This record gives sequence, structure tokens and C-alpha cells, in this order.
Amino acid sequence: MMLRYALQTIRDRKGGFLGAFLALLCAAALITACGTLLETGLRGRIATERYAAAPLVVSADQNVHRTTVKHKGKGKTKVKHKAKPVAERAWLPVTVADRVGDLEGVGQVVPELTFLARPVDRPVSRPSYGHSWASAPLTPFRLVSGRAPSAGDDVVIDRALAEENGLKPGDRLVVQSTSAPRPYRISGIAAPAGRSDLRQQTSLFFSSTEAERLAARPGRISALGVTPAPGTDLAQLKHRVEQALKGTSAQVATGEARGPVEFLDAAGARIKLVSMGGAMGGTSLLVAILVVVGTFALSIQQRHRELALLRAIAATPRQIRRLLGREALAVGAVAGVLGALAGLPLAGWLHGRFIDMGAVPVTLERTAGIFPACAALAVTLVGAWAAARISGRRIARIRPAEAMAESTVERGPARGRTVAGLVLLAGGAALVGVLSVLRTEAAATPVTFLTVVVSATAVSLLGPYLVRFASVLLAGVMRLAGPGGPLATANIRGNTARMASVVTPLTLLIGMTCTVLFVQPTLGDAARAQARDGVRATWVLAAQGPGVPSEAAGAVRRTPGVTAATEVVRTTVRVGLDKYQAQGVTRAGLTRTWDPDVTSGSLTAFTGGRGTAAISELAADRLGLRPGSVLRLHLGDGTPATLTVAAVYRRGLGFGDLTLPHDLLARHMDNPLAATVLIAGSGSRDELTAAIRQFPGVSVVSPETADRLQADRQQENAAVNYLAMGLILAFTAIAVVNTLAMSVSERFREFAMLRLAGATRRQVLRMLRVEALSVLLIAAALGSGIALAVLTAFSIGMTGSAAPTVLPLLYATVVGAAALLALAATALPGRLALRIRPVEAATSRQ
Repeated sequence: MMLRYALQTIRDRKGGFLGAFLALLCAAALITACGTLLETGLRGRIATERYAAAPLVVSADQNVHRTTVKHKGKGKTKVKHKAKPVAERAWLPVTVADRVGDLEGVGQVVPELTFLARPVDRPVSRPSYGHSWASAPLTPFRLVSGRAPSAGDDVVIDRALAEENGLKPGDRLVVQSTSAPRPYRISGIAAPAGRSDLRQQTSLFFSSTEAERLAARPGRISALGVTPAPGTDLAQLKHRVEQALKGTSAQVATGEARGPVEFLDAAGARIKLVSMGGAMGGTSLLVAILVVVGTFALSIQQRHRELALLRAIAATPRQIRRLLGREALAVGAVAGVLGALAGLPLAGWLHGRFIDMGAVPVTLERTAGIFPACAALAVTLVGAWAAARISGRRIARIRPAEAMAESTVERGPARGRTVAGLVLLAGGAALVGVLSVLRTEAAATPVTFLTVVVSATAVSLLGPYLVRFASVLLAGVMRLAGPGGPLATANIRGNTARMASVVTPLTLLIGMTCTVLFVQPTLGDAARAQARDGVRATWVLAAQGPGVPSEAAGAVRRTPGVTAATEVVRTTVRVGLDKYQAQGVTRAGLTRTWDPDVTSGSLTAFTGGRGTAAISELAADRLGLRPGSVLRLHLGDGTPATLTVAAVYRRGLGFGDLTLPHDLLARHMDNPLAATVLIAGSGSRDELTAAIRQFPGVSVVSPETADRLQADRQQENAAVNYLAMGLILAFTAIAVVNTLAMSVSERFREFAMLRLAGATRRQVLRMLRVEALSVLLIAAALGSGIALAVLTAFSIGMTGSAAPTVLPLLYATVVGAAALLALAATALPGRLALRIRPVEAATSRQ
């Protein structure tokens, strides 16, 4: 019977429940989308292309491992094994092919070389890789015209590249690989046998000798394709291969596990997507809880008189709670189902945008399972029920007479709410303190947004006090607004709970938006400032393609007037299991082009020593190192290395945490070409341009131009974070409009009484505008204060300076957009409410 009453209430008060319905629907859609991204990261399929004809693929372990043993007493021990992926492709010794080829049931063993090989005189729409023609059977590729490569300047291209550029056997093609660009003669065109062209990559095939030279990994292979002999069971063969390679770093993959071996970027993107989906989902869940609870609180507050009458006619507290709970479950069920359905295409759109931005490779296919939708529905139902029970707790437990009194006169917040608000306020302050000592972006970013949500929740709970205090401060200003000013002041003071429910989403919107927009500029500007201060070069070589080859740097060094040319490569390495940004630099003349602000040790020791490294102060503090200490790490491809710390420098944001010798780092990278080359000396730009004319895509720019290019790249990277958090901000903006509309639309009786007392329609609308602007000022002050505290703490921890980057024009745009939302969400329902004749509105039942 209680469910029937609940459904009847929903039918009679559709407008009152519409706001809660919209909030729950948006929350379910957002949670479904984030959950789908998370599931894609966990279970997304990576289909193989190059290895389609090799049922079994052997590759090197792409992880760094650590095993710890803890002694727990009484002879018991606890063993924990952890693994983290490396940044570059790990390679196998070629002797693995001999060990596998001798096994029973092996039909064919095909070594594979995969390396950078990109045409520079023809447009290429897909990633381009080079291989030895001997590995063509892995797909398998078959010649459709021409012949196989035999000479060092022969190349076979795939059919897709030939058709895109109108190429044929005998044409010339300039290819940029791991060294200087070289012209090749197209000896043939190949295509996959019995299947369509490869969709995710372009393949170039060279002779075995040339492929080994370009791969620059003598005695090593990137993978090994194994074909079983006729009649051999694949599972049994896999077991034999694993036993034969036991004790080595080799791993064996079959079926769908071959895809991550081929597309390492997709395998790495899984981890990124899990992190991104989890962060988005967690933040959106916290925001959704705050918004939904606020919406239900406002809805129940508007029904205070109705619920008080139910208590007065002997409805028990348990019956009131059951009524509110069933109403919430009914609304939540419909909103959850519709929101989950809407979240699936939203997830597809998000996945597509991430692919377009380069954050996720197209080879990682989206998974559209039922679990995220079911989870969103469950969260919506539980959240709606809990929000209704929490919001209706006070009206359900007080005496009937007190309920009737409270339905006409607003009382202050309950003691429990005040205590909870103070606890969360203290928690927000504690998080700000924690944020100020976090010095890595991975650790600081989630704490940053958590701090904003916790602080906004404290504002929600303490809102009535904050609104009352603010109304006192604004009273003088509001008098200047004419007759509507005193009315607005009286409304704010007399309805602090209602106004607080409107202030909360606006505060969250402004605080979260400012934090999202200014976190990346704070970090990026500090890094670029350090890089500007530390670069002594007069000119910089930059590349539009894969990078600057060492031959180009050599040509620059031979130019008259050039005193130094420092090649810089960048990657990440592992110290233990922790990831550090590292750069490799050529050491000759380094002090003429680079000044990292050394605080201990010396660059001379780094450039003149053997097996030396320079590290940032942050890395030195975390690792407990100083000049003379031994640094053990794993290079980009997992190769272990032991170095001696020669210098500690301050400008780690600008140049990375670790600086290593160029040759050491580049030898273990998939792309050993320099990201930049720093040039010192008196050589002119024209002379330098003439020296590198034979290197397509390489140009000479000023350090200022290089800085702008770096800023553009940072903006592109930040765009991914803006998109991810933009959905949460959009949800919050919808909540702002929703809450304001609910707050205004239920005041038609109040407006009618004002009209009957002599107020004109224009005066009532002016009062609403003054109220909206007052609420905006309160929310802007609170939201800006939260954002400023969070950004300052973030800046202290990450840059050492209490001066976050805040762009005034962008900040004004945020507040202006919030003002437009507030005024529009107030004016439209206000005008609709004023259409009702005052007498009819005043005498209607509420």
C-alpha cells in the first residue's frame, strides 16, 4: 500500500520530482560512461594484425618485477610480487629461435624485427613500422607486384600505402628510420594473403641485412612467431615452449593475447584508461552523491507542510521513511534505466574523442558490457534511497506539533549536520595540507579534486550559516538595487536552507572548474619557466616528424661558429617500481647549452665521468641519494643499469627527474631520434638551415619558438584532462540549473502574495534577479576560495612556489558563465510562475 501512495504522490507532484529525476538520470549516464571506459581498460580487446598467421608468439617480458618477503613471526612469511610495465619494447636474444625451433611439434619459426620506419616524402595516415622481408609469413604478406627486397636500398611497401600515394615498383621512397633519412627503390608491393589490408599500421619490408642495420639491436629480435606442425595441439605446444624458455624473460602468447604483444601502445593505454576511468568514475560518484542529496533535500523541504500534515494525522516516523524511500526508489529506477541507456552512447563518444586526441590508440577496442549499466542502476537506486532517507530524517522523527510549526517557520540546521560539516571542513583543510607536500603529479591530481569535493560538501552542510552571514555582509549593497533589494535580503535571511541548497552546486561548479582549468597551467608554466631559465642555446633544432637524427646534429656541429650541439632524447625509466621522467643528453659542450641549476656535485663530473647520472632534487629526496651514491634503475626497455650520481639539480620540472648519457638511453628506446638539439655558438640561422637541408622535417627555431611549441604540446595533452573532467562539470552545471529551477518554481504562492500586496510583476522579477546575483556572489566567493586554497597547495607541492597560475580572463569567463546559468535558471521558471493569476495561486493547495 505504501508503494501505491508513493506512486500517487509522484503523479500529483511531477514538477517536484522532476529535479530529482534529472539529477539521477545524469548521474547514471555519467557513471555508466566512466564504468565502460574502466571496463575497456580491463577487458578491451586488442586484435592482432601482423601476427595473424602465427598461432603462437614469443616475446620479451614487458614488465619490471619486484618480490618482497615479509617475516611475520612464528616462522611465517608473506611473499608479495609486483610488476610494472616499461616504456619501450623489450627485445629477445636471437638464440631463443634456436631453442624453440628444436622442440617437438614446431613447424616453422619466424624471427621478427619491428622498428621505426616512416616515409617522409609521402603522407602516411597510420603508424608506420619497418620489418625484415623474412618475417612476411607472420601475417602472411604476399607480393602482388614486383619482387622481394634483396639489395640494401630495396623496400617492399604494403598495398594500402601504394594505393594512397599512387606508388608502383621502381618508384623512389625516402624513409626516416633510426638514423638519417635514406632514399629506397620500391622493389615490390605486398598485401595480406586472403584478407583485407592492415587497418592500424603501415608495413615496410627491407632485406634482412638492412632491417638488422635499421633496427640497431644486433643479436636481438622483437618477437618470434611459431607455427605448429600439422596435427600438433596448440595448447600442448605452448606448454613445451614455456618449459623450454623457463628461467628466461620470454613470454608465450596465443589467441587474443597476441594483440598486446604487437601493439604495445594499446597495452599501455589499458593502464591509462583504467586510471582515467577510475578517477573520472570516483570523482563523478562523489559529485553525484553531493548533487543528488542536495536535490532531494530541497525537494523534501518544499514538501515540509505536506509531510507535517501526515505526521499530524498519526503517520508514524517509520511510515514517513518508508514513503520517502519508495518514492525515491520509483524515481531512481526509471532514471537509472534511462541514464544507463544514455551512458552507453556517451561512452562510445568519449572513447572516440580519446582516440582522436591520441590518448587511446584505435587498436584498443571498446568493450560494451552490461556490468557498468547494472552498476550505475544499483548506485542510482541506493543513492536515491539513501538521499531520501537522509533528507527526510528530521521531519520523520520530530513530534507532529513540532513538524507543523517547522512547516511554517524555518529552523536552524540540526546539530548532527553542523558537526558533520565542521568535520568535513577540517578534513578539507587537512587535505590541503597533504596536497602541499605531494610532489608527484600522479599522487597530487586525485587529492586535488577530492579536496574540492570534500570542501564543497562542507559548504553544503554549513550552508545555512554561511548564507546568513553573507546576507548580513551584502545587505548594504542589496539596498542599492531598489525595492527588490530589501525583499531579496528578507528572503535570503528567512530561507537560508533553501538558498544554501542553491549555493552548493554553484560553489562546486565554480570551484571545480577553476581547479580543472588552472592545475595544468600552474604545472606547465612552472616547467616551461625552468626550461627557459636553463636553456643557454642560441638556436634549437626541432622536428615535425619522428625526431632529429644524429647525422643532423653532426652536420650542425661542423658548421662554422657552432661551439656545441646537445642532442636530447626523452623517455621514462623505472627505479625500483617507481616511474621517473628521464632525458638523455650528449655530454660534449653540455655546459654551453644547458644549466639545470646544480645544487650539489657538478656537471663537469657528469660530463667527464663514466657511468654517471644527474638527478633532480625531488628524485634525490625520494631515493635518498646524493653525489657519489649508486643509482640502480631499469632503462626504457627494462634493461638494468647501475650509475653513479654526479650532480643534483633544482630544475627537475623543466628537464625531468633523471639526466643520463644520450647513448645509454637512446640505445634502449624504440625511437632513438632526438626530440630537440640545443645549439650554442655564433652560427646564423641561414647557415644552420643550409647544413640540415638534406634532413626533411628538421628546422632551426629560436628558443622562444621552441618554448611556444612545447606549450602547444602541453595544451594538447591537457585537452584530454579537460574532456574527462568536462563531463563532470557539465553534470554540475545541469545540477545548478536544476536546483535553481526547483527553488523558484515552487514559490508561486509566495509570488502571488507579493502581487496581492501590491508588488508588480517587474518588481518580483527584479527581486529574483537580485537573489540570483546574491547567491552567485556567495558561491563565487566560496568556490574561488576553495579553488585558490587547493591550487596554492598544489603549486607549493609541485613547484615549490605559492603562486598558482590563474588567467584573469578565463576566470572572468567561468564566473560569467555561472552568472548566465543562474540568471537564466531563475528568470524562466519565475516568469512561468508569474503567469498564474495571483488569486488562483494564493488559494491553490500546495
